[in-house]
Amino acid sequence: MVEFFRELALTFVPLFVAMDAVGNLPIFLALTQEGIAAHRKKTTNLATLTAFGVGLVFIAVGKAIFSLLGIEVADFLTAGGIILLIVAIRYLVMGKTLETKDLSASQMIGVVPLGTPLVVGPAVLAALLLLMGQHHVAIVICSFVLNLLIQWVLFRQANRIVAVLGNTGVAAISKVIMLLLAAIAVKMIREGILTILS
Repeated sequence: MVEFFRELALTFVPLFVAMDAVGNLPIFLALTQEGIAAHRKKTTNLATLTAFGVGLVFIAVGKAIFSLLGIEVADFLTAGGIILLIVAIRYLVMGKTLETKDLSASQMIGVVPLGTPLVVGPAVLAALLLLMGQHHVAIVICSFVLNLLIQWVLFRQANRIVAVLGNTGVAAISKVIMLLLAAIAVKMIREGILTILS
């Protein structure tokens, strides 16, 4: 049981950092503030289901893609770490931006861009594939579902959370999360290179 919770923590934290549930709040509010505010609950559910589906499919076919292309875990560990580092640096330097002027004011934004690539984007997909090479798939799925539940709760409570933290507070927390993501990315790159060289 102790080992289970240890493995759960080791997979939960990287996914939590990659998903950046708190940092997604301002974008969620921006996309749902006009025209569909009354349907925010349904939009939240649709976004969560979309994110779950995309993540689950990626978990199912990820290893098959590895075998087909002859990719080793160390190769993806290095490449995935570089991608995560770019995502973190881009956010820290430029901020997370999203064009909303061409988006339809309907609940379908729960699929794109909320479900993917906002909730489950390149960072989360890379983290999922990397974690599957290091931990049991069932543990990875449990951690993924727990993170989605956290994102769902935050989206449902978005107005209250932003009112308490303020836009500045949300932005500050998101910056800290991205710093952690950058550190994890560097660790992945280091481990991947050392494995390749060994």
